Amino acid sequence: MAHKAHTALDEMSGDGKFKRTDSTYRDIIAPGAKYPPANDRYHLYISAACPWANRCSAVLFLKGLDKVVGLSICHPTWQRTRPDDPEDGHTGWVFRNANDPPLSSLKGHGSFNCDGCIPDMLNCFKTVRDLYEASNDTNGKYTTPVLWCKRTKTIVNNESAEIIRMLNSAFNEWATNPTLDLYPNSLKQQIDDINSWVYPSINNGVYRSGFAKTQDAYLEAVTELFQALDRVEAILTNNRYLCGDTFTEADLRLFMTLIRFDEVYVVYFKTCKKTLREYPNINGYLKEVYQLPPIKRSILMNHIKTHYFTSHPGLNTFAIIPADSESRAQLDSPHGRDKLPGLPIPMPPRHKAAV
Repeated sequence: MAHKAHTALDEMSGDGKFKRTDSTYRDIIAPGAKYPPANDRYHLYISAACPWANRCSAVLFLKGLDKVVGLSICHPTWQRTRPDDPEDGHTGWVFRNANDPPLSSLKGHGSFNCDGCIPDMLNCFKTVRDLYEASNDTNGKYTTPVLWCKRTKTIVNNESAEIIRMLNSAFNEWATNPTLDLYPNSLKQQIDDINSWVYPSINNGVYRSGFAKTQDAYLEAVTELFQALDRVEAILTNNRYLCGDTFTEADLRLFMTLIRFDEVYVVYFKTCKKTLREYPNINGYLKEVYQLPPIKRSILMNHIKTHYFTSHPGLNTFAIIPADSESRAQLDSPHGRDKLPGLPIPMPPRHKAAV
């Protein structure tokens, strides 16, 4: 049975808690599988604003897969996905060219340019919803990232945790940076253990705080969030990265929440007990990861801020985007993390290895 089109904002429990549902497309790219690794067979659709999708573009750039897997980037401001149907009020991701006219919020406020957008040149679809409906979707939740197969013309996978692992290892034959391994065998258990608490408490914890509809649900989420951040701060006191001296997917997954924290979540999701500037180790760690050239390339802060502050009228009616914080101004300042031992991070040929 097909479900009505909906968004994450609809995923609430009876006691006002945000309950994110699982992704529904879970095929894997692997030798001998239904979808084998291949050059120029797959295409990645993302919103640069979405932390889950942003993980994927970051790995794409880190591994040097730009010429192997295609990329499209949505406009950050949600729009009506079926504007000609008065009975269909769904809002979500749309595609635009970088030089298209600006878009306004759903309530008609503001003017938000298309800088950084990459349209769907493959299928010429106008919305991410079109991708799902072309794949005979019955779930009704049209999220990014989407990993698409050009040959079968359908969605392969929309779970970011699985997509980043496929990008990490499945395409090494064509990658320009195949030596980088974000999920090495020797650290798999440690990475999985860290992900097991970072995801619910931090990655999803900010959303549980921001989308809560009761005071109790908010307080539970925000308390758990800052307890987890205190735990991260303690780990980073004597460790360069979450798993010691090696940069892994655990760092990348955490980073995508941290880079949005002071600019968006402190204000928008009411995670205001402390800013990350008040965590010396996290603050330096955030700067170090951001300053890795492929990571910096993946971060479109204008998309990040524009999306959150212009796409949910119930949370920000007039689509006012706050001024940049001091944290953003300091992202390129010295990070000081090189006092701790760390293994060099292999970079694509255009960049030197990071030490």
